[in-house]
Amino acid sequence: MEYFLQQLINGLTLGAIYGLIAIGYTMVYGIIGMINFAHGEIYMLGAFISLIAFLAATTIGGTSVPIALLITLFATMILTSLWGWTVERVAYRPLRGAPRLAPLISAIGVSIVLQNFSQLAQGARVKPLPPVFHGGITLMEGNDFTVSLNWLQMVIMALTLVLMAGFTWVITRTSLGRAQRACEQDMKMASLLGVDVDRIVSATFVMGAMLASVAGLMVTLYYGVIDFYIGFLAGIKAFTAAVLGGIGSLPGAMLGGLLIGLIEAFWSGYFSIEYKDVATFGVLVMVLLFRPTGLLGRPDVEKI
Repeated sequence: MEYFLQQLINGLTLGAIYGLIAIGYTMVYGIIGMINFAHGEIYMLGAFISLIAFLAATTIGGTSVPIALLITLFATMILTSLWGWTVERVAYRPLRGAPRLAPLISAIGVSIVLQNFSQLAQGARVKPLPPVFHGGITLMEGNDFTVSLNWLQMVIMALTLVLMAGFTWVITRTSLGRAQRACEQDMKMASLLGVDVDRIVSATFVMGAMLASVAGLMVTLYYGVIDFYIGFLAGIKAFTAAVLGGIGSLPGAMLGGLLIGLIEAFWSGYFSIEYKDVATFGVLVMVLLFRPTGLLGRPDVEKI
């Protein structure tokens, strides 16, 4: 029982990270109906920016770790959002009226460019970060196993809840959210009614990049090592989470992320860790076979 609870905590922590990345996929798809395959690299850039920002903040004399983390969080969100805005302007806006295959290929090209840019700028070796958080609380003690919840895991879960609550408020209660929902329903009609579609699409990319940057900061602190290739696999898993929960559904993206994290944690804990990705994609195949719209997705309604 103790081992099960520990894997549950580990899976929820990892799932929160996947969920934040998955929201970026589902937001872009919900508004413009396309998958941003450069989103994984935005997350990777967020991880590198967070590492550089944290090291820079800690070199300032007298800066405590909590203050340095706050500086890192805001700097990472701002700088990474600029990358998200750039991807939209370069890879998507010029091709918005083109066939769907064109922006898809463009996004893959941007992904390769960003990956190689990071490799050239930061080197191919992994970048380590010493542990920042130490200690935690003990939840349960068994005969030969102790269930613990460290401070970093609590910070990750709490920050994810705060971001989801704030994000939900923006989507449901603000004029920006209403404009996004209008563009999701009918972009042409929203434009005719005075909605600045270009601004809304750019804002959507920026918001998704901000959430991905927080995920990049979390994974940097959690694992303590990053490289230029982390965006590829994390992006695929986050896309899987978005599809699993229902592409276009924000709660579905977070639910899919949590499920992917739990599947990975429990499979790694009870079975062979080499096949955890096989288990993840196997569950996705089963869901798509029996519920193609995902767990919380809705069938598309064809407009005539």
